[in-house]
Amino acid sequence: MPIIILVADGARTDTLRAAIESGALPAMARLQAEGGLHEITSVFPSVTGPAYTPFLLGKHPGSVGMPGLRWYDRSRKDCAGPGHSRSYVGIDMRLVDRDLDRGSPTMFELVPNSLAAMSVVTRGLRPSRNLTRGPAFAARTAWTHFRGDVQGWLEIDRAVSRRLVSTMRKQKPYFVFAAFTGVDKVSHACGQASDDVTSALRIVDDTVANIRGDLEHRGLWDTTHLWVVSDHGHTAIRGHDDLAGVLTQLGLRPIWHPWGIFTRDPRTAVMVSGNAMAHLYLDVKAGKRRWWPSLASEWSGLAASLLARDSTDLMLLPHSDIRCEIRSRAAGSAMLEWAGDGYSYRPGSGDPLGIGEHAGLSEDESRALTMGSEYPDALVQIARLARSPRSGDIILSAAREWDLRARFEPIPHISSHGALHRDHMLAPLLVSRPLARAPLRTVDLMPSALDGLGIPHPPGLEGRSFL
Repeated sequence: MPIIILVADGARTDTLRAAIESGALPAMARLQAEGGLHEITSVFPSVTGPAYTPFLLGKHPGSVGMPGLRWYDRSRKDCAGPGHSRSYVGIDMRLVDRDLDRGSPTMFELVPNSLAAMSVVTRGLRPSRNLTRGPAFAARTAWTHFRGDVQGWLEIDRAVSRRLVSTMRKQKPYFVFAAFTGVDKVSHACGQASDDVTSALRIVDDTVANIRGDLEHRGLWDTTHLWVVSDHGHTAIRGHDDLAGVLTQLGLRPIWHPWGIFTRDPRTAVMVSGNAMAHLYLDVKAGKRRWWPSLASEWSGLAASLLARDSTDLMLLPHSDIRCEIRSRAAGSAMLEWAGDGYSYRPGSGDPLGIGEHAGLSEDESRALTMGSEYPDALVQIARLARSPRSGDIILSAAREWDLRARFEPIPHISSHGALHRDHMLAPLLVSRPLARAPLRTVDLMPSALDGLGIPHPPGLEGRSFL
């Protein structure tokens, strides 16, 4: 029973549904009629790269050592180069597999007969089965990215589609994972409502149609699961805050990407993802993580000034590996705790998540409680990220219509993602066959794929099979 996952990177559920209803995506319309279109929650940060870990490792990004598209290494051992940090935009992309938790096997390690394209995670994938590997392809994507060539990304998606379909015919893989980045790139440059977003979705639709035709010809379609999913959504933005510039003006000498990795005698680090979230690291020379109660006396002024900025929506202050304070300028602060008896949320000076006081919630209960709010699944997502050893001392989720990186984007962003907002955190899941239960999160896809292939689950998966 082949399992095929196609990622329409950056597609919102409403965007995909509208394109299907318009008649622009006939192959996906058939999937919706025969299997169904569901809405599930992604992960925080809702950013390409970290948001691929649920599909391929069955865990949230913080749980496997990838707390953001960029992060700072307090130990200075894992990241020994200038700035002691990672940015997976560029040459550091090659280090993703090394940085991920070795105790968390990937789908490619569990399913040797796999095929992949445009996957950020490739650990366990045989080089001959990685369709977008090699210096020529890397040079093409780098040239396209740094020129800000949106149409060039659509051409890359078309080339990936052609090669994927052709190779599947020859190699007959059990597991396929292929990402199409055109929706995301077009959305950043032109907004999610752009006609080019529909063009990008048509490439995914053509891929579905061609794969289906081949499998029907071979008599395998009725035993195949094909899922089209997104890793995050998008929202329009009107302002870019230069978070690294703010800390520089305050004399806090931040490390930041790209050129701030050469900052002399740094005190702080600013690691932005998406670009609507950021990790801030304080006292970067300390060499170990310190929780907020031990930092507050020196850094409470900085926290207050950042929270007062128009660009900040939520500020997360990890107090321990089981507690995190949540602050909002307009709605006060609350404390989130998680332990064996579940998730507890206690408003303090206010109720930043707008859900009232709750104790002992299960993961499913906490998700159900927040699904109608601005921050779906926020309790689980905040807990998973705040406790990650590589996360910042202050974690920011940007306000609507803002992001946190004003410079150095080759495509000037008019739409962004990465935050805890519902339009970033909700993702479509289109399935080819009816499911045994409603899917809840992107972390559910890996255990479901393993069930479909008859492979036992490795310990510690953070999702649950919907098959």
